[in-house]
Amino acid sequence: MDYSFDFAPVFQAWRLLAEGAWATTWISAISMAAGLVLGTILTAMRMAPVGVLRALAIGYIEIIRNTPFLVQVFFIFFGLPALGLRLDAMQAAILTMTLNCSAYIAEIVRSGVQSIRPGQIEAGKALGLPSFDVYRFIVFRPAIRAVYPSLCSQFILMMLNTSLVASISAQELTYAAQMIDNRTFRSFEVYFVLGAIYLALSQLFSLGLQLIGRSYFSYPTK
Repeated sequence: MDYSFDFAPVFQAWRLLAEGAWATTWISAISMAAGLVLGTILTAMRMAPVGVLRALAIGYIEIIRNTPFLVQVFFIFFGLPALGLRLDAMQAAILTMTLNCSAYIAEIVRSGVQSIRPGQIEAGKALGLPSFDVYRFIVFRPAIRAVYPSLCSQFILMMLNTSLVASISAQELTYAAQMIDNRTFRSFEVYFVLGAIYLALSQLFSLGLQLIGRSYFSYPTK
């Protein structure tokens, strides 16, 4: 093998990689927050006594979970303009990631809610707690605590899925790497560094989510 490794051209483009990493980070953060809110709403609809709400939630969840993420990206970016809704690449990326993530989060949160025993809810009501506080402290928070590791895994997977939105020229990390590769023709070096950056981002996201979990969802200690 006479290939000569040269990482210098890649490191010289560190600013472009840094901008891409930052874009990946804030796209993921926005999609995580919006996906958690929408997923919680879907959970409430999925468990509602009204049949129409349950059917809508189930239909949405099944459609999202059983179609490829890349197809969803293309549908949002290339398909919606036919209906008069035109989004730029970053807006389409955030919307698609939010919709995709919310369907998985809905099922994760639902499993957590179903782990709460009815007796706990009845006990809260017997103590005179308002309905909002019952669902906030006795249902929602313990449910999130129970499924928090699964939520963290889903969030990190979603962050890694941002690499697919480069297909619509969303200027995130993978798109930046493709630009560098086109300029330098150093594919091995570019994608080796890209993989290392994604690994570092995964560890940082994992650490941040662990700190959030310890702050808000850990059991009190004496």
